[in-house]
Amino acid sequence: MTLLAIETSCDETSVAVIRDGKVLSGIVSSQIKLHAEYGGVVPELAAREHLRNLIPVAQAALGAAGVAVAHLDAVAATQGPGLPNALLVGFKAAQAVAFALHKPFIGINHHEAHLYSPWISGEPPVARFSEFQPNVSLIVSGGHTLLVLVSSELKHRVLGGTIDDAAGECFDKAGKLMGLPYPAGPLIDQLAGQGNPRAYDFPRPLLLDAGDDFSFSGLKTSVRYFIRDHPALLNDRKTICDLCASVQAAIVEVLVIKTIRAALRNNVRCVTASGGVTCNSALRSELNLACSRNHLALRLAEKSLCTDNAAMIGILAERKLLARVPLLPLDEEIKPGWALA
Repeated sequence: MTLLAIETSCDETSVAVIRDGKVLSGIVSSQIKLHAEYGGVVPELAAREHLRNLIPVAQAALGAAGVAVAHLDAVAATQGPGLPNALLVGFKAAQAVAFALHKPFIGINHHEAHLYSPWISGEPPVARFSEFQPNVSLIVSGGHTLLVLVSSELKHRVLGGTIDDAAGECFDKAGKLMGLPYPAGPLIDQLAGQGNPRAYDFPRPLLLDAGDDFSFSGLKTSVRYFIRDHPALLNDRKTICDLCASVQAAIVEVLVIKTIRAALRNNVRCVTASGGVTCNSALRSELNLACSRNHLALRLAEKSLCTDNAAMIGILAERKLLARVPLLPLDEEIKPGWALA
């Protein structure tokens, strides 16, 4: 099976070609520089860039894979969740290709695809579902923070999620308060490596709560008031590094402890993590240490597969087609608020 996958849920235009569990090509065109001027993603600009970029990105992906459009066996695209106009670009383009070729079409939940990105590894990337284990999966990004129990392939249950700000949003907003450019998350990670994570004591929201939900708005507010009361700290690079390290430590501690707690409570022996924030070096390190202490296997999505990408969309679509999941009609619509069940 040779499958074309398209992902345009937010600000990255991505197209991948999948064949028999192998990612033949995966091209991502990022819009970070465009949106940095505005301090965040501007939905209408994102949709416009997808329209401009999709055809050349698709041509590049097909060319890198050495696959002609006529040789495709199926087409997939992100159906949701995401920015409505951004989703429309990729979803309708994929439907048009499937219609023109008379090929099967399947829409994929972006979050569900993240659940399986930790099982894609190697060079070239290959889906290694022969190694699949029941797991608790942490999906953590700019817009979402979720804990999901994946009991078997294509069978999962959401344990908890964010009730306000997601972890990635907290990173970016805290960075903005410090005067860092968008997106601040990667820069906080870099500066935190030069700072003291115990320099300032910020709250760990819901850390002692027995449930699996997250809340990061209180931490963001705490950072705001701390900077308001100590503005001179922003004039010194060392204290900025300490601030970054302290904020990062608070976010990471909550993510790690609640993930490990959920895994132990649900009697699984494996933890996975994916989503853009999983690129954070402290999160990867602390998850590794915590899993080792608790004798849990850990699978982290490769950094190239943590952020939005069509490779994970295509891999999950292929698995669903092999499992004979019902296909979508070609007049199906996007689902911008499609929550993971």
